Amino acid sequence: MGTIVISGTVVLVVFGFGNHVWWLAAVAVLFLYLQYGRDSSSSSSSSSSASSSSAAGSSSGGGATPTSYRAYRDRRDKQARWERRYQRERPLESRRQAREKSK
Repeated sequence: MGTIVISGTVVLVVFGFGNHVWWLAAVAVLFLYLQYGRDSSSSSSSSSSASSSSAAGSSSGGGATPTSYRAYRDRRDKQARWERRYQRERPLESRRQAREKSK
């Protein structure tokens, strides 16, 4: 996301040499990215690092990248438990999905 914002800002700055309104648009894009874009990503990374340093050692779910190998292993093991539970509770559906996957 950051690279898209940076490249968009560069394009707006290049357009700004002909019309100074584009400079204002570039400043607005950077301001909005710094205000809303980075806050959401930094808060999720701080929450995942806080949860990995906790005594329980469980990582925050939702697809956040693991900060350590232990967090990765915990997430992988949790996913494997859910998959085994799904296969145990829904045997027909899991067999159908396995057949479709093998095709």
